[in-house]
Order: sequence, then structure tokens, then C-alpha cells
Amino acid sequence: MFDVLIIGGGVSGMQCALVLGSAKEKPFATEKKIGIVLHQKSSHLQNALFNNVLGLPKGTTGATILEEGQTHLTEVYPHVSQIANEKVCEITGDVDNFQIITNKNTYQSKCVVIALNYSKPFTIDGLDEFIAPHPRAAAKKDRLYLKNEDHLVKDGLYVCGTIAGWRSQFAIAAGSGAQVATDILTLWNDGNHTKVHDKI
Repeated sequence: MFDVLIIGGGVSGMQCALVLGSAKEKPFATEKKIGIVLHQKSSHLQNALFNNVLGLPKGTTGATILEEGQTHLTEVYPHVSQIANEKVCEITGDVDNFQIITNKNTYQSKCVVIALNYSKPFTIDGLDEFIAPHPRAAAKKDRLYLKNEDHLVKDGLYVCGTIAGWRSQFAIAAGSGAQVATDILTLWNDGNHTKVHDKI
């Protein structure tokens, strides 16, 4: 049983995993089991080139970020389980008892974070009632999102990044993933607003 399982290893999903992983020394997070399913729909990062992201050297490619992000997570927060080469096919259940069914396994999690891109088709069964046209993308692009209120689709089910209704911009997607992570940390911390900062 995971305490939280993130679906998608792009910008928002990886940023969510990094923030959650960084809380491991907090008493309310020490025993929490965190996982991320890395393989899903193709990430838009694979063809991206970044010259306008604070902290990234100009010319950084999305493919590099995908690779280095996984390495960073492994080296700094190895307690976060990375699930590779599995595709999520269906999500059922409710808070504290979600079932995440992949093409190879079934996982249980108390919370789930959907962190996929906003392209059609959306191939995970069980969430059809939440799918709607994307509110911040050009209509001709025919993008989708999962209806939510401040990243929460329903109790225990979160969404972040472009599929949460945000624009396709690196910093926005990363911030959305970090926001969801701090919301989950706040939940674990008995509702006390929580963030994680490392200091020199």
C-alpha cells in the first residue's frame, strides 16, 4: 500500500515526487511510502528545448531533464519507488483504497496524483466523468483536462500540470507539481500548512 502514487514522470510528476521525497526527515512523513509510475504517454519534454527557464542553462533539452530527473530522484531520495516500463490502464476506488491497474501489476494507494500531459486520447479507465475540454489551450489543439478544484479531483485524487488545466509552460507545470506535493504534506501534517526547504 502506497501513501501516494504519482502517475507520470514528466515535469509536474517528477517535481511532485522530489518535494514529497524531500520531506523524509519530517516526523509526519518518515514512514510514508511514495511511488511514481514513470512510463505513461509520451512526454512533451522529449522534443523540448529550454532557453527561458530560471535555473536551467540555455539550450537544455527536455530529453536531458527526463533522464537527469530520474537520476536526481534516485540519488537524493532513493526511498521514492520508481516504477518503470508499466502503463497505467485503470484507476478505481476511493481515498485510502485506490487500485491502480497497470499492464503488469495492480497497486494500492491511499492517494493518487495524475501528472500526465493534456493530449488526447486519455487512456486510463475509471476517470471518464472528470474529463473535459482544456480551459487554457487553443480550441483547435483539442486538449483535455481533469475537472478539479485547486488540483483536487475528488478526495484523495489529485491532478497536476497541464492535465490540471494549466498552460504548457515548464515553470507552471513544475509549480503545479510542487503545489500538490505541499498539499499532500499538509494533509499528512494534520492540516498544518507545510513546505520543505533545505538550508546551507
